[in-house]
Amino acid sequence: MVARDASSGSAADWQSEAKDQITLRPSLGDEIYQRLVDDLISLRIPPGERLSIDGLARRFGVSQTPTRAALIRLEAEGLVVKKQYSGWSVGPLPTLDQFEKIFELRGLIEPASAARAARHASPAALEDLGAIAEEMQKLIAEDIADHRARLVVLDSRFHTAIAAACGNELIEDTLGRLFTQMHIFRLRYHSDVAHAVIAEHLDILAAIEARDPARAEAAMRGHIEAGRERIETHVRQHD
Repeated sequence: MVARDASSGSAADWQSEAKDQITLRPSLGDEIYQRLVDDLISLRIPPGERLSIDGLARRFGVSQTPTRAALIRLEAEGLVVKKQYSGWSVGPLPTLDQFEKIFELRGLIEPASAARAARHASPAALEDLGAIAEEMQKLIAEDIADHRARLVVLDSRFHTAIAAACGNELIEDTLGRLFTQMHIFRLRYHSDVAHAVIAEHLDILAAIEARDPARAEAAMRGHIEAGRERIETHVRQHD
């Protein structure tokens, strides 16, 4: 009788309930990944530093499995490297040549991505972009110097959300591989630059919300060109 009561729901109900439970809880691997990204972009863990799976697992109070999953994800994005005998370590800063190639590709793809987002973004996608922009604006009322890493994460989320809203999975995947590699340089924004970055994001969002592809494309192109100018001097100093 007990067994019958426990199985009284349909298979579809059980599968739906299990799916809801999973989506409400972020994976440990995702949480560790975000913590490590914050450490890397803030240079709390410097380039070349060795990363021990066992040490990181102890730090976060988790098993090695989600820790390894986070490192594999970071390796795919170029933030950490793995060598056969020395294990994991923080990847080097991008070279000037890599920097120029990244911005060249962004200049080709992102303006078109913004224009497509203006045409195809769903109401949910627009809501997501608006929420990210709102979080950025809240930082203006505070000392941005104390929230540089947070701004970097929001910057990446904003651009990633536009890529996701454009309706082209290949564009989304290509840009996703570039954004994380730019984190380390975005962190060099001082407070005045951070205000300019946020204002540029708001211009892009306004064009997308207005369903104006030409305006969105132009705003994104200007934002990328301004970003390149802001970061290039720093890259040349460390190349």
